[in-house]
This record gives sequence, C-alpha cells and structure tokens, in this order.
Amino acid sequence: MLINKFLTMGLLKFDGSQLPSVLKFLKSREYQPLESNEKIQKKRLKKLLIHCYENVPYYHDVLVESGVMVGNEVDLTKFSNIPVLTKEIIREHFEDLKSKDTDERKWYLNTSGGSTGEPVKFLQDNVSWDHGMAGKWFFSTFAGKDISDKEVKLWGSERDVLKGSIGFKAKIKNMIFNRVLLNSFRMSESDMREYVKTINKKKPVIIEAYVQSIYELSKFIKNNNLEVYSPPGIITSAGTLYPEYQQLIEEVFGTKVYNRYGSREVGDMACSCEKGEGLHLNLFHQYIEILDDKGEPCKPGEIGQIHVTTLNNYVMPLIRYQIGDMAIPAENEQCSCGRGLPLIKGVVGRQMDVFKTKNGRVVPGEFFIHFIGVVYNKDFISKFQVVQKDYESVVIRLVLRDEIKFGSYKKKIIDSIKDVMGQDCKVEFEFVEDIEPTKSGKYRYTISEVK
Repeated sequence: MLINKFLTMGLLKFDGSQLPSVLKFLKSREYQPLESNEKIQKKRLKKLLIHCYENVPYYHDVLVESGVMVGNEVDLTKFSNIPVLTKEIIREHFEDLKSKDTDERKWYLNTSGGSTGEPVKFLQDNVSWDHGMAGKWFFSTFAGKDISDKEVKLWGSERDVLKGSIGFKAKIKNMIFNRVLLNSFRMSESDMREYVKTINKKKPVIIEAYVQSIYELSKFIKNNNLEVYSPPGIITSAGTLYPEYQQLIEEVFGTKVYNRYGSREVGDMACSCEKGEGLHLNLFHQYIEILDDKGEPCKPGEIGQIHVTTLNNYVMPLIRYQIGDMAIPAENEQCSCGRGLPLIKGVVGRQMDVFKTKNGRVVPGEFFIHFIGVVYNKDFISKFQVVQKDYESVVIRLVLRDEIKFGSYKKKIIDSIKDVMGQDCKVEFEFVEDIEPTKSGKYRYTISEVK
C-alpha cells in the first residue's frame, strides 16, 4: 500500500520524528562491511560516555574510577571495568541515573516488562524511541515487509481485556499501519477459529506474534485440520523460539519463521534472517556483551548473561545493564547473507508455561507479565511468579516492596485474571522473601501444574 507508506512517513516527519531518517540509515548500512559499521558503533558509544560523564551524576565518578574517562578522553579498552548495572541499582540510584538536562529533552516514564519477575521503572527519550521503532521496522524487512504492508499482529491487548475495545487511537494507528490486531490474551477455540478466518481474509505480508501464542494457534489449526493462508513470513517475539515450536509453525503456515529478540527497556536487539544462522544485532542502537559468571566474555557456544548498553537514550543511559536474559555467542561473527551486522547464536529466555481454562481457552504467560508486572505494578512489587494449580486455581507469589500500595491494586489484579481464566477461578496470593531462579539460571515466572 504505497499510499499508506507515504501517509505514515509523512505524518512521522510532520511530527518531528527521526524514525524515517533512522530507518533510511539502517537500510543504507545493512550490507556495508562489519568493520565499518562497528566504527560507527564505537563512535556512538564514546559520545554517550562523554555525555554520561558530564551530565549523569551516577556515572561521573564511575567512569573516572574505571579508567574509561581520562581527562576529556574516552578509553574504550577499559570499558569492561565499568560496574554492571542491575535492576536494584536502578531503583536505589534512580535520580542519580537521570541526565541533568532531562528538562530539555522530550521523555516519558516506562516500565520493564517484568519478564524477570523484577519489574523496574526508567526514563526513555523520544529520540531513543525513534531509533528503537526504526530498528523494529528494519528487522521486519528481513521477512519481506515494507512500511504499511498488510500485517496481522497476534499480540496482547490490555484494553481489550479491561474495556472490551482497543480504543479509538489504537484503531486509527492500526488503520494507518495497515495492521489487524488479534488479541493473544483471548484465545478460546472460538477466538482461534475467528483468527484463522481473519488471516485468510486479510492475507498479510507478515504475521507478528508472541512465540507461545502463534505456537498454540498452530497446534489448534493442525489438530482441527484447518486451512490457513501462508504469509511470506512470520516474526516471533516475547519468548524463546524452541526448535520444535519453529518446526510446527513453519509446517502449519508453510512459511519461514523469523526470531526477534527485544525488551521494553532497550528495544529490539536482534533478529534472525532468511539464512537462519543466528540473530543479527542492531549494533547502531545497542552495544551487547555476553558475559560468564566471572564477568568475562563468553566463548562461542557458551551460555552467558546479556549486558546491554543503550546508545541513543540520553535521558537515562543504561550502561552494561544486566537485563536478565541469557545468550550464546555465534561460531561465526558474520552470516552468509552478507549483512554487516554481527551474529549471536541465540537467546536462552526464561521458561514459561501457558495456562489453560476448563473450556479450552489458552492464556499465554505474557498476560501475567504484562498485567502484574506493568499495568498494575506501581513500583510496589519486587518479584512475582504465577502458578496455575488447576483449571480454577491460581497462586501468585509476591515479594512486596509496599503492602499498602499492593492493597489498593489487589482487587484489580484479581478481576483481570478472572476475566481471562473465568469468574470461578480462585486467585490467591503467597507472600515470600525471595523467588529463586532454577539451577540453570532461568527464571520461571509462570508455572502450570495442569497436565
């Protein structure tokens, strides 16, 4: 839809957004030499560190003590001396992590998705948003999608659950972006039949979906011998794309599945391409390190913690932020596709279970992450884990930071869960001192004991 493309880009430019120019830049660098692109990344990293030294109280002394800032010069060979940034440090030093020129920037308050069970709030500026959204659109081109091509999005819609409608603004945005939203928070058998009809009718260029949701839809289609339109590509996110998941999705839809990795804190970081040799990093928006327990870079094939430095968020820069996910470095730094973007082998996300109701409705783990970790968590929940005991029993384990605030949102949390699990579902809370990850280091934030 050429008209939609010009309309979308025109509106963004009129609004002062840098997104169109960033997207154009990303496309121009896609097949440039990796070494050349890494030089641009290092230049952005140095610029960010100078800004942090001059404007971010928390980092002023840290950068000197680590040896990164010597006078007014940046020594990137000492970058690994900078202490790792954790969620707890962000909470404790929130004000000192803000740039002193915050009032001069357009920014907004955001909250992590809570996929670690430890939601945290932070600031992002509009420039960072533009870079992040441009990166998302850029990754979509791997699957053959241009701006405003038809898209079906199997994603969580909180407004649809709470109010029965996605809202007027969302409808306008979906219309401009030529996008149809299918609510993954509502996936009964009748819902999924309607979703298949919509896909067949719309014939999208891509389907973008939660991993678990498109996997469950694929199982439903196969088990019921349904015919479904085969789009040029499917992009999965918000979960681990296990090989058996990918195999089934590709079998049912007859197309290639592209695996995208990102987070609310730092945006989309990586995506697989048509070759499937790993995930390409957006090195222009983040600097990624995969480190072992001693803080040393992992070797190819080893599993380590992901640490992210945001290159374009100046209002609250995150340097060496331990995001809570794990990844594996690739054997080959570059893919045979020829893109000048480095590879990682894959991301080892947290293990999550889907919940099911007695009438067959599927509820993805992302529902609980979003509502408990984001919508209703006003910084009073430190950690959480949701356990389905049986079809009509859910236990929420909580590490609370503020019992009074929790009390004011308790009923809303219960009501939201009942809306998807059924009004007969019993929701109980269990207050604990801590919630430990599994021996493998993965954090299970949803556990279903229903077999």
